[in-house]
Amino acid sequence: MDNKKNIVLIGMMGAGKSTIGHLLDKKLEDFSYLDMDREIEKLAKKHIEEIFSQDGEPHFRELEHKLIQKYSNYHNQVIATGGGIVENPENIELLKKNGVIFYLKASAQTLYERVKKTTHRPLLKHQNPKEKIKELIKKREPFYKMADFEIDTDEKELMEIVKEIVSDYESVK
Repeated sequence: MDNKKNIVLIGMMGAGKSTIGHLLDKKLEDFSYLDMDREIEKLAKKHIEEIFSQDGEPHFRELEHKLIQKYSNYHNQVIATGGGIVENPENIELLKKNGVIFYLKASAQTLYERVKKTTHRPLLKHQNPKEKIKELIKKREPFYKMADFEIDTDEKELMEIVKEIVSDYESVK
């Protein structure tokens, strides 16, 4: 198996990073799937919600950065990151050194519709979750734009997004 650059998925919660990551893993035989949030939970031996409530967001971001330092050295990974990974610009630099970064973009309304039924989103434990999503997009969008490719996930079928990522990825090999 050749060492290939990682496929890194960034974007807001609800953009489809985990779902698309799993589909890419199935489609690309020589790649493995890595979900950063699950890896953080393994490292901390706690659910993300518990990390946020017991240790705070700064501690979560520290764990996230530690794992990015580790996994940015790997090859042949489809990496689904957490939505806030871009808040530390060093994370993007690390991921770019051995990866092709895809920003999965969606409107605030779409994101809200996708995540409103979930209860495990610590940053949405807010009086007005839709407004919180808009705030987060405004804060993070400049960092998301540092991606190699931007893919709008609104109104697209999952396999259409997967095909677009594979095509874009193959164009940079």
